[in-house]
Amino acid sequence: MTDAQPTSDTPNWRIAIVGSGPSAFYAVQELFKQDSWPLRVDMFERLPTPYGLVRGGVAPDHQKIKSVTKIYERIASNECFRFFGNVEFGQDVSREDLLDHYDAVLYAVGSSSDRQLGVPGEDASGVHSATEFVGWYNGHPDYRHLQFDLSAKSVVIIGMGNVAIDVARILAHRMQEIEVTDIADHALKNLAESQIEDIYLIARRGPVQAAFTPVEARELLEMPEADALANPEELQLDEGSQQELEAAGRETRQNLKILNKMAERGITGKPKCLRFVFLASPTEVLSEGGKVTGLKLERNALEQRNGKLSATGIGETFTLDCGLVFRSIGYKGLPQPGLPYDSKSGTIPNQKGQVCNPETGEACLREYVAGWIKRGPSGVIGTNKPDAVESVRTMLQTFLAEKWQPKEAVGVSGIEVLLESQQVDYVSFADWERLDEHEIREGQEFGKPRRKVIDPEEMLRIIRSG
Repeated sequence: MTDAQPTSDTPNWRIAIVGSGPSAFYAVQELFKQDSWPLRVDMFERLPTPYGLVRGGVAPDHQKIKSVTKIYERIASNECFRFFGNVEFGQDVSREDLLDHYDAVLYAVGSSSDRQLGVPGEDASGVHSATEFVGWYNGHPDYRHLQFDLSAKSVVIIGMGNVAIDVARILAHRMQEIEVTDIADHALKNLAESQIEDIYLIARRGPVQAAFTPVEARELLEMPEADALANPEELQLDEGSQQELEAAGRETRQNLKILNKMAERGITGKPKCLRFVFLASPTEVLSEGGKVTGLKLERNALEQRNGKLSATGIGETFTLDCGLVFRSIGYKGLPQPGLPYDSKSGTIPNQKGQVCNPETGEACLREYVAGWIKRGPSGVIGTNKPDAVESVRTMLQTFLAEKWQPKEAVGVSGIEVLLESQQVDYVSFADWERLDEHEIREGQEFGKPRRKVIDPEEMLRIIRSG
């Protein structure tokens, strides 16, 4: 960025990062790569545990994906990094607090909410978001008290992205596959008693437009207790989809091959069936006595609209009997205290990661975003790296252009003074490592990678007990 080299008495630039998921850690990594300015980075997380959706969102039977935390541990080992867990933005520290104590703030808070179906009956008992279910079986503290009635014979999952596939796979697994994972104890117990036999995955568009990845879909072919099925008629492509397939990447063609294999193989007699249903949209959740009993759907056709194939109802309806419905039609970011917000996209308005006021177009020079709250809920864990790099580079270019003086140079006290004055019981990274060791040790006794602690108060008790 510049030829200037820091000296031993050069004041440190202080950067605050709100959130501790992949985009947050990739931003820290990029900040520490540069050597134009001496930096200290403090990361704030609402929970006592770091890693965001890697801990609370990645399916428990995907332990290899979770190994990315080894990279984050190395990043956190930098002597200029500090972790402040159990600190809630907007409650324990405000936007003004961070701007007073830091030269720049980067918000990497993700997308913690979900999108609604917007159909009659959606508030019936037995209708849940995939977000809730994923958090529940992963032992996320926010969802530990939820209950899911798995006594139903049939369940419908609306959506066909990787999260929907995860939910279907967890419901279809036999116990031998999941009891050796880090799935939450309460979820393991409930799943062991599950009566579910039929699992429907619903997509409003066709197989070419499906959002799951081949890696996820291929796993469904290998499930020992569930047949994965696709209707051959729904895999016949219209002209628009055929053109889209020809222009698509390798993954889309692989998806279609996997779906055709499901259609060719058909039912083999396994106790559960996982059925893909394309070109259908929910129109009403049916219920009796406030409890879901079925889902009414309308069949769709694909039409070109603004250069994109969109689903349009054709007036033909059908009903699926079910006792449980999961909506998996996308995560959505929530408004953050004091920050601008785009309610349509669920993001913080920004230009290349720099927060901006959409009403005035004015840039917030010292505030930045990364991850889903920046671009919306898309991509996989690795997608967050280039996203975070862009935001950090925008930040450093602003430093260079504005020629600010670091907060440290003018004697602003450290944030820990403020937290301690407000009696915030914050958790350091070393504290988290103590809890981490406890979970791993507990898991080893049961042949699992870890046994998660799901109650924040219990987490703090273990940490403080030494």
